[in-house]
Amino acid sequence: MAKIFTDKDASLDVLKDKTIAVIGYGSQGRAQALNLRDSGLNVIIGVRPGGRSWNLAKQEGFEVYPIDEAVKRADVILMLIPDMVQPEVWKKQIEPHLREGMVVDFAHGFNIHFGLIKPPEYVDVVMVAPKSPGYMVREMFMKGYGVPALVAVHQDYSGRALDYALAIAKGIGCTRAGVILTTFKEETETDLIGEQTVLVGGLMELIKKGFEVLVELGYQPEVAYFEVLNEAKLIMDLIWRYGIRGMLENVSETARYGGLTVGPKVIDEHVKENMKRAAQRVISGEFAKEWVEEYRRGMPTLKQLLEEVSNHPIERVGRELRKIIFREEQSNQ
Repeated sequence: MAKIFTDKDASLDVLKDKTIAVIGYGSQGRAQALNLRDSGLNVIIGVRPGGRSWNLAKQEGFEVYPIDEAVKRADVILMLIPDMVQPEVWKKQIEPHLREGMVVDFAHGFNIHFGLIKPPEYVDVVMVAPKSPGYMVREMFMKGYGVPALVAVHQDYSGRALDYALAIAKGIGCTRAGVILTTFKEETETDLIGEQTVLVGGLMELIKKGFEVLVELGYQPEVAYFEVLNEAKLIMDLIWRYGIRGMLENVSETARYGGLTVGPKVIDEHVKENMKRAAQRVISGEFAKEWVEEYRRGMPTLKQLLEEVSNHPIERVGRELRKIIFREEQSNQ
């Protein structure tokens, strides 16, 4: 049974006299920084001087410093810049300024687990990984709730590393919902496997293939779009709120019977075997090695694949329909 911590298991006291440097002020960085400050903690921001994030953090009332200067002033560091940027920033701007007893927190275990960042032995290394985009971390906090998170300890120099991790989780509101104790290995591998096989890769391909089948059978693309993409959001909302059984109880009997009898014939054991092969590439480190090399080459494959997605018929149809549905231009499409 998983070990789950809630508000009663965590205390902010271990952070009360600490300076927390949030490195990065993007979606997660901004949300976590604001939540920690609202929880009564001393938060500064470390970002590249003069950029959009620098200006926004200043506008929102934070003391903002170049990353190396923020690290010098901090006792606790939250690494909230993109995964692939972290190793170089760590080597040049963070590691040279670490002091004995500092705490370094990651929101994802990728760089630690795959050895791209190797912290010195004299600091605590923890992880607080909210299972939600940054905007929701902030939104739920402001409503008096929180989003679930995973917590882990990679290195416990002080003997209180878990206390620090739980305090950070409480400061950003996650212990309100509950945080699960895990490891850097488990968080990293399940996150990558889930993204690739279900949340991003699997879901995206399922929707695209469903759209292609309907259009190839002669149905209008607009009708196909609504059926396989627009309604997918509604079904996922039901699953998120009520679980799979609850979703089935909230759709028609026809949908219920058709889904239960046909679904396993489409997403069958062959698909499960494909998922297992993808999972093994993550576990072995093969995917991490491939992704690091892709990033170093300037991400040519990723850019090509994104272009192909943009040109897929479901996206061309969707761009026009979303103008009608939301009555505004989708600036990021």
